[in-house]
Amino acid sequence: MRELNNGIKIIGIDHGYGNIKTANTVTPTGIHVYDTEPIFQGNILEYMGKYYRFGEGHKAFIADKSSDEDFYMFTLMAVARELQRVGIYEARVYIATGLPLTWVRAQRDRFKAYLMKNAEVSFRFNEKDFRISFVGCSVYPQGYPAIVERISDFKGTNILADIGNGTMNILYILNKKPLESKSWTEKLGVNQLVIKAKNAVMDNFGVKIDESIVEQFIRFGKADIGVKYSELLHRTAVEYANDIFTALRNYEYNPELMKLYVIGGGGCIINNFAEYDANAVEIIGDICATAKGYEYLAYLQFRRG
Repeated sequence: MRELNNGIKIIGIDHGYGNIKTANTVTPTGIHVYDTEPIFQGNILEYMGKYYRFGEGHKAFIADKSSDEDFYMFTLMAVARELQRVGIYEARVYIATGLPLTWVRAQRDRFKAYLMKNAEVSFRFNEKDFRISFVGCSVYPQGYPAIVERISDFKGTNILADIGNGTMNILYILNKKPLESKSWTEKLGVNQLVIKAKNAVMDNFGVKIDESIVEQFIRFGKADIGVKYSELLHRTAVEYANDIFTALRNYEYNPELMKLYVIGGGGCIINNFAEYDANAVEIIGDICATAKGYEYLAYLQFRRG
């Protein structure tokens, strides 16, 4: 969160399919709605007579994030979590967010209107009352904001791969300048590997494996499971890491001619299961880097008037 001299709070929100990230918080995109107060506490938002629990599981992929109410509720939750860290419960908030690279032109205005549909919002989150005035919103291309504060490092030819839960965004950066004409979005995210791994276990052993185990294996390269399951998950993840590099090569990625930067939750797939030249590939492990970048760009926007 960044604060302007007039008191406005800039809050960057990375609306991922796997996790909702702010500069300081990460929340899985599971959302469950109740008519009455849930039995157990933890990330509960009360709004318009409904109770929303966040953090159990993940939301299914949808191409248009404004097509249902979930991402609006994620936004309220993300704002509340970021403000609650510093004990603020009433604020004027400017939202800084983004969309996948090749979708942002077509969906920016609709997504902005969706997030700004209520200028004044009152709700209760984790037993605290919030009153928020939304004063504006900027929607940026996903991926690039994560590295914008260190763009001076991007000399020569570079390729940025933002591997999220639902998509992989690819962007060329030539001598510190992003090339809009060389940007693409592929449906090749972490969730596709989770599905592939679960299917492999079912096909080979006839049992259902919980996706939380698969996610743990992807994140750490290991899990507390039997050897035969571990070996199968490892083979599946290696194949998927190869698929990622095949997709990159389809867009003329050449490790001898350019440097690859990997951001997003999918960086652990490359780190744990791919063979690569560490001098030619850099994995940026800060999962909140994009949300921080959104805040930085919005802050520059205000400073420039």
